[in-house]
Amino acid sequence: MSVVTSGRYTFPSYNLVFFIFLQLGLHSVEGVWPLPQSITSSPERYPLNPQAFYFTYGSQSAAQEGCSVLDEAFKRYFSLIFPDYSSGYGFLRFSVDKPFTVQVSVGRDDCDSYPDEDSSEQYTLSVSAGQASLKAETVWGALRGLETFSQLVYQEDFGSYYVNKTEIKDFPRFQFRGILLDTSRHYLPVQAILKTLDAMAFSKFNVFHWHIVDDPSFPYQSRTFPDLSAKGAFHPMTHIYTQSDVGRVISFARMRGIRVLPEFDSPGHTQSWGKGQSDLLTPCYSGSSPSGTFGPVNPILPSTYKFMATLFKEVSSVFPDSYIHLGGDEVNFSCWKSNPDVRAFMLKMGFGADFTKLEAYYMENIVNITVALNRTSIVWQDVFDYHERRTSLSVVEVWREGCYLCEVRRVVKAGLRVILASPWYLDQPGPTHNWARYYTVWPLAFKGTEEQKKLVIGGEVCMWGEYVDATNLTPRLWPRASAAAERLWSDEKQTSDVDKAFPRLQDFRCELLRRGIQAEPLFVGHCKHEYQGV
Repeated sequence: MSVVTSGRYTFPSYNLVFFIFLQLGLHSVEGVWPLPQSITSSPERYPLNPQAFYFTYGSQSAAQEGCSVLDEAFKRYFSLIFPDYSSGYGFLRFSVDKPFTVQVSVGRDDCDSYPDEDSSEQYTLSVSAGQASLKAETVWGALRGLETFSQLVYQEDFGSYYVNKTEIKDFPRFQFRGILLDTSRHYLPVQAILKTLDAMAFSKFNVFHWHIVDDPSFPYQSRTFPDLSAKGAFHPMTHIYTQSDVGRVISFARMRGIRVLPEFDSPGHTQSWGKGQSDLLTPCYSGSSPSGTFGPVNPILPSTYKFMATLFKEVSSVFPDSYIHLGGDEVNFSCWKSNPDVRAFMLKMGFGADFTKLEAYYMENIVNITVALNRTSIVWQDVFDYHERRTSLSVVEVWREGCYLCEVRRVVKAGLRVILASPWYLDQPGPTHNWARYYTVWPLAFKGTEEQKKLVIGGEVCMWGEYVDATNLTPRLWPRASAAAERLWSDEKQTSDVDKAFPRLQDFRCELLRRGIQAEPLFVGHCKHEYQGV
């Protein structure tokens, strides 16, 4: 029902005024989550009336009306800021008609592009009487600023909305702040993925790592190799992601400043691939004869690399991001060891009986395929650990438990970039009150030079799918993932105190509930607007 005119969003006006001057229990918000780098606010506050509230583009802004990312964001955030109004009730309660304008200015018109690893997300936000000024270098920074502004607005007991005088300068500490969803062990309907992307934007996550296929199922419907999903998905019609589904996820993510990083993990974790692609997996042997079972991808056949080159060419045309995750973890060598052809190949190549060299050989070939496609590859740490020629690697994701910072140090000493995942595996059910263990993580607490520490490009929350489907995905992720979000966005010194963070996280969890995200409770208590179960 909103109308766009001359770069200004106007909303229908009703000649109904309901005067309420009672002020019960003056509130303000506990604060923004994740905490901005610099924020100063005062008790001075300004009333907001949804009938006189506007988003506009600054006259000097490189983006103007017609910028899809911001036009859509203005509509989305109006509904988030004024949930009562947009749901069709409560508009009688507003007694002030002074207009309030949020003026957005960006330095670059990147409205039609995709966020990438170099995208600036910095912004400044100044809230004063009658207006807020939001300035950013890119539309992606403007999106982060709109999220922050939406969290500054609060509602009194009788329905009136307010925002306090505030000055914010903000930017992310780490460039890569991801969430991994596993859609192979359990199929996640597209709607569950979209809901997660919405929640990610609320916590300023900016990468959706889509672990789309694995041993149990191959739900990605390939244009080039349709049998992969036709024979490898749980069900070839209902449990697949069509090209249209994938495009919808990528578009939805783009509008929220979120990159979509696809992972096609090999040579292990590929049992489902073999159902639709014959001769791809290694035949296992029992003694001198085939056992009828199959192991990892067969690394000795030229047809393997031809298939992979064709598949990754398709993947790079479907997913616009410059990163592709190649996996490479947990390869079981027993099948390779049992196969006489593989053993003969090992001797010919001079690998002896060291199967880590065979895996390194395979991964080197796959990395070269992605390099030829002008893509940056990410691999799990296993590949780094087994690789002698590490110069071909670019980004390593550290996931194993133990001294994970020791591993981070080893990787950056080799001059490679790092994504840290080890401390943020959230798929195992744990009491929500253990959110602090995901908060008190110090990603740079290792001995190294400043240049080496800059190679830690960020971190990732992993939600593996053994025990997770659409019924429990959201409460298992939130609000615990938000603890990791603040660690990856905010200044470490300002956010090292769990007790100080707790009231803000409680407040933010209530905000998630009001926005329809089923975030688990942190402790005894209540939210003013409880989750309505719809």
